[in-house]
Amino acid sequence: MPTLKWFPPEGAPRVFPLYKPVSTVGRALGNDVAVPTKTIAETHVQVLFDGRDFNLEEVDKSAEILINGKKKRRARLVHGDRLTLGDAELQFSMFDEPQRAAVDSRPNQEVSPRVGATSSPSLGGLRKLFEFSEKLMTMKNIDELLEAMLDAVIDVTGAEKGLILLLDEAYPERRDEKGVKIEGDPAEAGGEPLPSGEKKPVIRASRHVKKEMIASPSGQISDSIVRRVLETGRPVIVSDALTDTQFGSSESVLALRLSSVMCAPLVSQGQVTGAMYVGNDRVKGLFEKSQLDVLGIFAGQASLILQNAMLLSALRADKEKLVNELKDKRFGEIIGACPSMMEVFRKLQKVATTDISVLITGETGTGKELIAREVHRRSNRVNGPFVVINCGAIPENLIESELFGHVKGAFTGAVASRPGKFQVADKGTLFLDEIGELPLNLQVKLLRALQERVVYRVGDSKPEKVDIRIIAATNRVLEEEIRCGRFREDLYYRLNVVNLWLPPLRERGDDVLIIAKALLSKYADELGSAVQGFTPQALAAVKKSPWPGNIRQLENRIKKGLVLCEKTLLGVEDLDLGQGSESPILPLEKAKEEFQRKYVLEVLERNNGNRTQTARDLGVDPRTIFRYLEREANPPPAQGPGGAGGPEKP
Repeated sequence: MPTLKWFPPEGAPRVFPLYKPVSTVGRALGNDVAVPTKTIAETHVQVLFDGRDFNLEEVDKSAEILINGKKKRRARLVHGDRLTLGDAELQFSMFDEPQRAAVDSRPNQEVSPRVGATSSPSLGGLRKLFEFSEKLMTMKNIDELLEAMLDAVIDVTGAEKGLILLLDEAYPERRDEKGVKIEGDPAEAGGEPLPSGEKKPVIRASRHVKKEMIASPSGQISDSIVRRVLETGRPVIVSDALTDTQFGSSESVLALRLSSVMCAPLVSQGQVTGAMYVGNDRVKGLFEKSQLDVLGIFAGQASLILQNAMLLSALRADKEKLVNELKDKRFGEIIGACPSMMEVFRKLQKVATTDISVLITGETGTGKELIAREVHRRSNRVNGPFVVINCGAIPENLIESELFGHVKGAFTGAVASRPGKFQVADKGTLFLDEIGELPLNLQVKLLRALQERVVYRVGDSKPEKVDIRIIAATNRVLEEEIRCGRFREDLYYRLNVVNLWLPPLRERGDDVLIIAKALLSKYADELGSAVQGFTPQALAAVKKSPWPGNIRQLENRIKKGLVLCEKTLLGVEDLDLGQGSESPILPLEKAKEEFQRKYVLEVLERNNGNRTQTARDLGVDPRTIFRYLEREANPPPAQGPGGAGGPEKP
């Protein structure tokens, strides 16, 4: 029966059974768990049992509650949790303890156990399991954990030796406390191979009663008993192996003169992955059914430890693989290996060492500022300043002052002279982000500054020479802005000496997966998250998503997932990547028609609406162009998944 144990400052601990759906804890005598201390509220908390879990909830909002040293208002209790209510210390246990007889009021009266309450082997095993669970909180090395587990099993069963064996394919890497891989496998268990001939048991850990490693573990066990457990997935208990009808004729049993043996399977996700083996060669009939049950519990715990170790090993391997991939696919701070990005890197290397102007174009969130910084870092101006100004984030009446500076009294609020970004960037690089947002009247002054390398502060007639390199970026199509009269053509040609177009994330293939893993590794450390990677389903969804916000959107989704996720792997739901986030899959004929429509309209736009010239360029009849324009003006009604008929062909 689950219990709460109170540790008073003086005297023996008191144990309170939790047998009701709702049990209250407080200093009032009417509580189910009455703790008579002044620092605890009359009814401090309550423990609710919902048929599966025990949950702790506050009753007095002003009362302080600590669970394992952390402040909580409510929590699910697990075996071994330590509760601090005020200055009262309690411990939650899933298992009852033997009650002792009441103590006589006379001093020095001995306390005798109640009849029938003597400690059983199973109870002793559960106590050992609880002690081992506490060690789990402090130990990180898997070998130390398994050795501590075997010591506990040997102690509770009275065995002389204990071993943990794993099938070789399930064997996790061995690493020291610093995470460095230990080369070489443990000794093989020996004996005959399993019937499949593919997997052999290897000894993962071994201990004897003196709490030391066994020198030659492979010669201490019966391979026939181990093989039976691995084949059937059922535990085995043998009281006297030499006279046992099943194993008495086994060569290993005869050679080792085995007596008492117990062996339980290790199971992971429904598959037998190994076995836990204990034995005593000097005592016959040592083990009982209750001890086999305890061994099964420890075997389950060992399976979880090893499963976590294998997961950690896989994550480490994935991280090492990512580091190696990034060595080949990182260009400074930029990650990418798709053909379009390789073309960007090729151009960047050539233009970086010159002083010519560069225009970086592409959708929002594709990393234009990172490219600009990389150009500066690889240029001869690397020791000079890199100054950024967002032309779309500054009010129109202030942007001239931000660019060129102002003198004292130039306008209301100009209480002192101040240099602009051009002066600050002298001998360095000026990055004009969102250049397409710059007002027309400022475009004229910017063009003059770029041509003459001379600027005038607002309110001053004295020119100032500047030695800067200009890098501009925009997510707008400046050719369209020029046609609409929103951007000066002469400024465009001054800025667009070399164009670096950044492809959207959806067109970069496997780059999106490498970028996602790199971002997760970076921000997991910064945010202190326990997340180690992505689920396979999440990686598939990341690759399929169109990412309209590109890398910026991906980065923000990963940050949010790291903060809110309570698991070790980010899933599809943590990244908000449902089916609706994927681009729809169109029938091939529909996709072809959609591409043709867009291409015709694009060529028509390039020809300034000249339909005859567009038809001549595309090699089609002019009537085809008219058909596309009619469909653009009067789109056909949407068809459902089972709708008949496709779009009319040109």
